[in-house]
Amino acid sequence: MANSPQAKKRARQNERRFEVNKARRSRIRTFLRKVEEAIASGDHAVAKDALKVAQPELMRGVTKGVLHKNTAARKMSRLSSRVKSLSA
Repeated sequence: MANSPQAKKRARQNERRFEVNKARRSRIRTFLRKVEEAIASGDHAVAKDALKVAQPELMRGVTKGVLHKNTAARKMSRLSSRVKSLSA
């Protein structure tokens, strides 16, 4: 339990940051799910467009501290290779 004024303030800030970060993670997952659904449908053009929209969202998650840089890079690499394989 937070006793000092600073500890109480940090607890309030942590709650707010948690909510903001949760919303960011959810938003990123939504964009990734759209890419997954487009890949599952087999439509290369739709999947390519969905990936193009999802990439900046992933990188924004990195700059905001929600995702690690290598995690985002790995996700983008795997998704882009799957999208690329649809055209073949």
